[in-house]
Formats: sequence, C-alpha cells, structure tokens
Amino acid sequence: MANVIITLKIMPDSPDTDLTAIEKKALELIQAFAENDNQKTEIEPVAFGINAVKIIFVSDENKGATDDLEKQISEIEHVNSVEVIEVRRAID
Repeated sequence: MANVIITLKIMPDSPDTDLTAIEKKALELIQAFAENDNQKTEIEPVAFGINAVKIIFVSDENKGATDDLEKQISEIEHVNSVEVIEVRRAID
C-alpha cells in the first residue's frame, strides 16, 4: 500500500513551556507509531508569544487513524492540544 504524510500541530499550555521537551517526547511516540525515523519538525508562531510544534512524518496508510497517537501526545506534560492538520498520500 501507499504511505501517507501526516502533519501534527501540538499546542503548549503556556508561552513559557519548553517546546524542545515536548518535541522530543512526541517524536519518540511518533517513531514508535510510524516505525521509522522519517520526521521533520518546526516551531510555528501562533499568537501572543505562543508557539506550536509542527511535526510532519511519514507512515504506512495501513496503520489507520492516528487517534491513539494523538491521545498519547496530548498526555505529555504541558501539552494543551494536538491536532492533525493535514494528511496526504505520498507519491512514490
């Protein structure tokens, strides 16, 4: 089957939150879910000094929905919300 490219947006609970710690823990969970280390991260300014962590990763579409992954990431300390903002098929 095909691969999908998934973009997650992780919002912290405060402008003072250590985004590096959130990013590190989220990447560990994503690598376990996707079973690869094909990820890209970036910090995206949102508003009023708050930044979000965006993580783009590749996964096999047979894995199905990311609901469990999103729940695990939302349980990371200082994470306010996790949202899938884009899913698209990868072209081989």
